[in-house]
Amino acid sequence: MSSEKATALVLRVVEFSETSSIVTLFTREFGKVRGLAKGARRPKSSFESALDLLSLCRIVFLRKSSDSLDLLTEAKLERRFRAAGRDLSSLYAAYYVAELLAELTDDGDPHPELFDAACQTLAALGALGSPVATVLLRFELNALRLLGHMPQLDACVECGREVNNEQRVAFGQLAGGVLCARCRPGKRQVVSMSAAALRLMKQLATAGSEGQSAGDRTNEIQTTENAPATDPQAPSDRRTVGELRGLVNHYMCNLLGHKPRMHAYLTHLAD
Repeated sequence: MSSEKATALVLRVVEFSETSSIVTLFTREFGKVRGLAKGARRPKSSFESALDLLSLCRIVFLRKSSDSLDLLTEAKLERRFRAAGRDLSSLYAAYYVAELLAELTDDGDPHPELFDAACQTLAALGALGSPVATVLLRFELNALRLLGHMPQLDACVECGREVNNEQRVAFGQLAGGVLCARCRPGKRQVVSMSAAALRLMKQLATAGSEGQSAGDRTNEIQTTENAPATDPQAPSDRRTVGELRGLVNHYMCNLLGHKPRMHAYLTHLAD
């Protein structure tokens, strides 16, 4: 067994015994890691109360060569997520981020850009006055883009023809993108989306994807916690945000094959 060090977000903690826990972590260096933290529930342990849901910590673990759990030996807390104010929206949104990271990623498959995006999103959700709905949609769409699940938005997903930016556009939930008038007939689970929602979807899917090096993103993660929550590109059209929220909800359900648990708590989100 080799000893590894990593920066990790805590996605799930399950009691294993009176003193130990099984934890699911999303690490920047190794992707998703599932490990046994022996003694983590003792008042005094090498984990220093770092294994709380959504906390950011530095970990040391022993990698197993088989399908058995890795052995987590140490965790040092760097930052604990705290929802801003008394509004539960940011807390529910943060729980949803953890659920998506656990559902959309595979064990041992690193995605450092996705890790950075998750840290930035949690920092933004913890800031007072954060536009929760927009922040969450931006994370979802960037996660889809980084993991190769982003729907086709610029041209018909079936024939490749350019789709005119009219008032309404056909979006195929199962087809995986916009559809032209010729390809629309006969398709299942097709919804009509407004041109405004399509523009917003494109905008949020590319936000933060260009012009930053890995070092710049790391520095941003470390400093965002105390940064103002104002987003100069945050849309003010509640109807458009609500429309896109519903469309992305359905797309995620089709992608995962089931309804995420936190979806029931996201229906009210709007800026």
